[in-house]
Amino acid sequence: MRIIGMMSGTSYDAIDAVAVDVDRDGDALVLTLLGTVSESYPVELRAEVAAQLPPATSSMEQVCKLDTRIGQAFARLAVRANDELCKGRAELIASHGQTMFHWVESGGVKGTLQLGEPAWIAEATGCTVVSNFRTRDVAAGGQGAPLVSLFDTLWLRGLPGTPVALNLGGIANITVASGEPTAFDTGPANALIDAAVTSMTAGQQQYDHDGELGARGSVSSALLDELLAEPYYRLPAPKSTGKELFHLPYLERAMDATGTKSLPIEDVVATLVALTARTVADAVAVAGGTSVIASGGGTRNPTLMGTLRGELGRSGAAGVELLTSDELGLPSSAKEAAAFAILGYLTVNNFPGTVASCTGARHASILGSITPGWQGFQPTNSAGSPASAPGAPTNLRIQQPAD
Repeated sequence: MRIIGMMSGTSYDAIDAVAVDVDRDGDALVLTLLGTVSESYPVELRAEVAAQLPPATSSMEQVCKLDTRIGQAFARLAVRANDELCKGRAELIASHGQTMFHWVESGGVKGTLQLGEPAWIAEATGCTVVSNFRTRDVAAGGQGAPLVSLFDTLWLRGLPGTPVALNLGGIANITVASGEPTAFDTGPANALIDAAVTSMTAGQQQYDHDGELGARGSVSSALLDELLAEPYYRLPAPKSTGKELFHLPYLERAMDATGTKSLPIEDVVATLVALTARTVADAVAVAGGTSVIASGGGTRNPTLMGTLRGELGRSGAAGVELLTSDELGLPSSAKEAAAFAILGYLTVNNFPGTVASCTGARHASILGSITPGWQGFQPTNSAGSPASAPGAPTNLRIQQPAD
C-alpha cells in the first residue's frame, strides 16, 4: 500500500511528508521509503501558529482560521508528495496535523488538539485521509503520546540488549523497546533552545544553526540547577508534556530566579543543551538502555549530540551506543512522518495503533478518524488485490527501494 505520512512537530517550522510502500511478510510489516518532501510554513502562517501557542490565549475565530489554513498547507504538500513521490498513485494519506494544545492536569491528559482539517487534503488529492490520531488514546485513559512508540517497538524489539528510540523534536521522547515497552516525554529538546534563540536575536534566528551558539557558550550551573528542579522530571512514566509547560516565559522565570538575565545568548543556549542532554541521559539510565537510536531535528545539532554522548556516560549508562536512525536505514528527518504512515495503515486495516504500557491507556486502540477520498476507500495490498492481513503485525523491517 502506497501511503503518504505527514506531520509538523512542536517546533512548527515545516511540514514533512514521507511516501512509503507498506507490505506484509507474515507477521512483519515491510516499509520501503519512496522519498520525502518538506515545506516550511508560509511566514504569515508560522507567525499565526506561534501567536496562538501557549501561554498565549486564543479565540474560536483564530482556531477556525488556523484549522483551515494549516489544512490547506498540508493539502498543498500532499499534492506535491503524491505527484513527485507516488506518481499520482497514493492510496492513503495519514496526517498528524499540527499540535496546538496538550491538556495535562495532575499527570494525566484530559484532551489534546491537533489542527489541520483533513477534508482539504482529501479534496485536493482524492485520497482517503486518516487524521486525529491522539484523541482516541486519551479517551481510553492514555497520554496520547508518544504515538511513535508502537512503530519504535515493532522496529527495534529485535535488537540486542535494551534499545531506546529517542526523538529530539521540540520535546524529547523515548521508547524503551524491550520486555514490556515503555515510552514517555523526557522534557524539552529544542523547544527552549528555539525560544531563547528567537527571543534573544529579536527573531533574526529561530534556532541554533549547526549548534554554533551552544558550542561557544559555557553552562551556567545556577540556571541549570534551577531548570533541573522542575517537578515534571520526577513524575513516573507514562507521562507527556509540551510547550504548555516549556515555553519562553518558563525560561525567563528561571533566569529571574537565578539572576542570570544578563547571560549572553551563547551561555543560555549551552545551558539549555545541557538540560536536554542531562534529562534524556538520566531517563535512558533509569531504563537500563544499552543503545540509543536518535531521530528528529535535534540530531542535526552536533553540539547537542556531542553533549548527549557525554551525558550518557556520566549518567551511569556508560557504554551506551548513540546512533541515529539513518544508520539503521531510516532518515532521522523522516522517521516521525513514516511512523504516522504506519499508524494510518494499521487504522484502515483495523489494527490497534498503540501500546497500552507506553501511553498508560486502559487498552490498545484503533486510532484516528477517516475522511473518505473521491471514490471511498478499499484497502489493497501492493499487488492491488483486497488486503487480507493474517493478524496484527509483530515487527517492522525497513527495506531499501530497488534500484
